[in-house]
Amino acid sequence: MLRHLRGGVSPLAIAIAFLAQSPAAQAAEGGEAGTVSELIVVGQGDRPITVQPRGLSVSLGQTEFEAINAINVEDLMKYAPNFYVRKRYVGDANGTPGFRGTHTAQSARTLVMVDGFVVSNFLSSGHGNAPKWNMVGPGEVRQFDIVYGPYSARYSGNSMGGIVSITTREPERTEAFATVQAFTHPYKQYGTEQTYNGYTFEGGVGLKTTNGFTGRLTYRRLDNVGHNQQFSQLTASSGAGLAVTGAVIDTGLIPTAPATVPTPVGGAYAPDHTVQDQVRARIGYDFGNGWTAKGVLGLWNTDSDSTEPETYLRDAAGAPVYDGKVVYNGVTYTAGAGLGLSLVEKREILAGLKLQGPWANWDVSANLSHYWIDNQTTRSSTTRTTGVANGAGTYQKLGDTGWWTGDFTAERAFGAHGLAIGLNSNLYETDQDSFNVANWRAASGQTFSAATYGKTSLAGVFVEDKITLGDTANLTAGLRYDRWRAFDGGVARLATGIRKDQAYGEREQDSLSPKLSFQWEFTPGWQAQLSLAQATRFPTVGELFQGKLDALGNFDANSFDPNLKAETSTDANLLLRHDFGAVRVTGSLFYQSVDDAIFSLQGLNQFGVLTSSFKNIDRVRQYGVELIAEARDVLIPGLDIDANVAWIDETTMRNRALPASEGVRFPRIPEWRINGDIRYTINDALKLSVGARYASRPNTDLLGTQRGDTYGYTSEFLIIDTRLTWDVNDQVQASFGIDNLNNDKAWVFHPYPQRTAVAELKWKM
Repeated sequence: MLRHLRGGVSPLAIAIAFLAQSPAAQAAEGGEAGTVSELIVVGQGDRPITVQPRGLSVSLGQTEFEAINAINVEDLMKYAPNFYVRKRYVGDANGTPGFRGTHTAQSARTLVMVDGFVVSNFLSSGHGNAPKWNMVGPGEVRQFDIVYGPYSARYSGNSMGGIVSITTREPERTEAFATVQAFTHPYKQYGTEQTYNGYTFEGGVGLKTTNGFTGRLTYRRLDNVGHNQQFSQLTASSGAGLAVTGAVIDTGLIPTAPATVPTPVGGAYAPDHTVQDQVRARIGYDFGNGWTAKGVLGLWNTDSDSTEPETYLRDAAGAPVYDGKVVYNGVTYTAGAGLGLSLVEKREILAGLKLQGPWANWDVSANLSHYWIDNQTTRSSTTRTTGVANGAGTYQKLGDTGWWTGDFTAERAFGAHGLAIGLNSNLYETDQDSFNVANWRAASGQTFSAATYGKTSLAGVFVEDKITLGDTANLTAGLRYDRWRAFDGGVARLATGIRKDQAYGEREQDSLSPKLSFQWEFTPGWQAQLSLAQATRFPTVGELFQGKLDALGNFDANSFDPNLKAETSTDANLLLRHDFGAVRVTGSLFYQSVDDAIFSLQGLNQFGVLTSSFKNIDRVRQYGVELIAEARDVLIPGLDIDANVAWIDETTMRNRALPASEGVRFPRIPEWRINGDIRYTINDALKLSVGARYASRPNTDLLGTQRGDTYGYTSEFLIIDTRLTWDVNDQVQASFGIDNLNNDKAWVFHPYPQRTAVAELKWKM
């Protein structure tokens, strides 16, 4: 197993050289020069990309999808170049994406849309603010378009990492489909040895009439028990305790303060049993004069049950011990940290309307969408013992939380110029109250504890001009202006028996972001593109409003930085692509320097006090190389290969909040990423695929002192996936696949899934 792969570019370079010498490649002379086409890799020829392809751009369709064991919609991107989603288990609501050197905790740097409607969760930036992937199911998707970097003026600075655009299938006739999946996941770690099972059902009907109406109604249900995500370490204590056995010693663990050596693992947090129901309705109308209207309504209901923690500890009689003072190997500890019980209920709604058509020789598009959390409550017990007895705990409830987004774009050709002008805006709002309760399950006996709330808004206008320079080149220049505002923010806490609020001052700021991209087919079969950009990403509600009041109700200066700055980037991307007939190779060089990068770290705040919260890092710089190969009918008909390798150097260049981090590789960004899949069409009915995902071991912290391959670290990984698909007839398809066939035990602080088998049956009419 390539757990310590070094010089990872070599295998792919050898493969590309070999493929380039295949008979089909040797016969290729390159096409005649014509109007320069969009530079898209892993591209599908029959579906135009839905976002502006400036910089590295990827378009994935049915060919790529059929090679993937896709349980959740984000799985459909798992082999994309220099990209991954932090998916810890099936049904994980915290699947944040990472582009190149964008940390998965920097989720506000990724703009995600479904049919043009924003599903990015910019209420904060972090693992708890993943895009709302489950607003669409895998069976509805027509294509995934991915653009790396902020090279188009049409999109806000939240595209600093990149853009993901998901497009669903339009009904082409009266139709219906249904998909059933079952999966099983044997899991073993420390004292846990369990097999977790789940299933999904997705079905829908579509309608297309002769008088211009289209409609689609889809329902999806997911029921799964994920594996344990965290483990309970014993805490050093003193005095007498109950003698126990069964704890596990892992010498690679990060010590739990104030200990200097790893403490024993006493159990596993309760796994998440999630049941998700999703209903999505879409209606469209063609007015017959070039104008169309589309509406979408999505409802996503989630029930999460985490009430079965596991303890490894046993007393002298063999009975389980969950919490309290214990003595293990002659040392006294406190057991039970994190082994409480919790229940989460959540109902989310997305509604949107889109209009597009010609107006006064302009092609016009406008959309408005609203996402809101209709209900979200979290009930948690203090310990496992109080949980079983329905004793004390906490209760959290969201108030008005969600966002509005609106976009307007008008495009028109003026000779060699393709002009686009537009505006877009958003409003994000959050409101959460926390209570201490006497009965955690019933949420009774509530006593107010704390609250956070606030709003941000962003309004932007842009102009972009794509200038055709003959048949072989074009130049796109753009300029974007944004106006940002943070307001109505505050925090409240119980002090001397009464609620005391601390309001945040209102803030406003604007930015100007230029963009430039030049594309040239300088000789038949060879294309180059150079893209340059600047972008500004403003703080989110959650990043700004982390302040607290102390126990006396006074402002706690150690926890609050209302002056968090916007992060600004300077970006460059050079692409070079050549077709060798059956093989197409794309090389990419990228650079990004971010001033005032927003990141959650331990350091000195504006008062000179050491604390842990969102802060600005003065400068973070990344650059790297990507090499992407697409090969068709390699050696034998029906054998296709998509492979990509990326080398990344990302370094903290200046950080006055934590000077020791300067010159150190940025955390969780691997030096090497390699993704790819091999697809073989055995015959008209059978298809076989093998996929691979590799990432080298990154740093876990800003100081580069935490590097490991166990719980608490971000590890390297090599994951092999397989899938066999059988088209039983024109209506029925069956498949079986295994993800992580090699059963690599990898970590992203939490454990990734181990070997998982997936069986799927599809029907369509």
